[in-house]
Amino acid sequence: MVSIKNITALEILDSRGNPTVEVTLYLSDGQKVVASVPSGISVGKYEALELRDKDPARYNGMGVLQAIRNVNEVIAPKLVNLDPVRQGSIDKLLIELDGTPNKSRLGSNAILAVSLAVCRAGAAAVNLPLYKYISELINANLPKTIDKMPTPTFNIINGGKHGTGNLDFQEFHVVPASNKRYHEALRIGEEVYQKLKQVLTSRNAIHSVGDEGGFTPNLYTNTDALELMMEAIHMTRYRFGIEIFLGLDLAASNFKSGENYHIKDQATSMNTLEFIEYLANIHRDYRLLILEDPLSEDDWQGWKTITERLGKEVLLVGDDFLATNPDRLQKAISEKACSAILVKPNQIGSVSETLAVIKMARTGGLKIIVSHRSGETNDAFVADLAVGVSADYVKFGAPARGERVAKYNRLIHIESELKLI
Repeated sequence: MVSIKNITALEILDSRGNPTVEVTLYLSDGQKVVASVPSGISVGKYEALELRDKDPARYNGMGVLQAIRNVNEVIAPKLVNLDPVRQGSIDKLLIELDGTPNKSRLGSNAILAVSLAVCRAGAAAVNLPLYKYISELINANLPKTIDKMPTPTFNIINGGKHGTGNLDFQEFHVVPASNKRYHEALRIGEEVYQKLKQVLTSRNAIHSVGDEGGFTPNLYTNTDALELMMEAIHMTRYRFGIEIFLGLDLAASNFKSGENYHIKDQATSMNTLEFIEYLANIHRDYRLLILEDPLSEDDWQGWKTITERLGKEVLLVGDDFLATNPDRLQKAISEKACSAILVKPNQIGSVSETLAVIKMARTGGLKIIVSHRSGETNDAFVADLAVGVSADYVKFGAPARGERVAKYNRLIHIESELKLI
């Protein structure tokens, strides 16, 4: 039997220049695997806790040396000689070692880095591609044919905490039609991205990029961004509403104050019902396919109302609202409060818990969108995860910046291996 020989952790940098955790796992047969974890800046309050040192003398308090020590000194000795294919029991052990509801003792960054490495090691031990191994994990080792690729949704304008304070809404997406093959969808997104750069340049607008590779133009309103995207789409040969659509991630908790939502498009703030009406008008004008976090994470009644109002035409996606958390997901399913879930492994903190949430969402009839974070590494685990769980969509940012492109290119390789081109 192949077993875990050793696990070591290092402090590396993510795409925003902040420290994060990288784990190397050595197997008894000489193989080794590496995994690293991302970090979000738009963090929901129901996410598992990422452990930071808070030492102002190092990395402005953002260091992760304590998380590194937790891997090297607490976790690693407990996992030596274990079988890496026992993902569920190892993740259970990690959760028990931490012993807190939100992984605040060892840190979700420490736990997830090890969990990802174990999953990658399990695939190596049985000589399977990672996506096929994940497919077996989520399907309880029953044979499963992977016959589809997820549809990418491209964040080509960055606002909110991902931008430069230029726009209230956090992400402005173009979404190719789901009947496009993956490599075609990737080309569509990239071509629109390049056309948008031309549009911005011609208007002397800022076209530097934000955390997720999308442009951060200096605009007056959020709808200005949608208009520029429409102009870019019309410069291509792709038919809007047939081959390509628009989507928004509002991250609405960030511009809610008290009971009201305030955005620069409106002179006065809006209550929940007024804001839902405003979003319904946006949908009427731009035929949105996706609305992510359109309301704040605690506005449960508002979520139910907007899902009832728009849910048959638009995917209402819970990110901060659900936080890849089974308890919040179960409540959302029972109350019909959204129609899709954004899955981020570091919101919950382990592979097994992530797979359990995906299974619950599938059973509840929700669409699955597997997502990166704004602070990423070149680790493409989430690309394999998306294929392995048959996700409907992936959200990896713009088709630019190395840490985003690593995920998109990994999907190109998987599509080729599966002969789905």
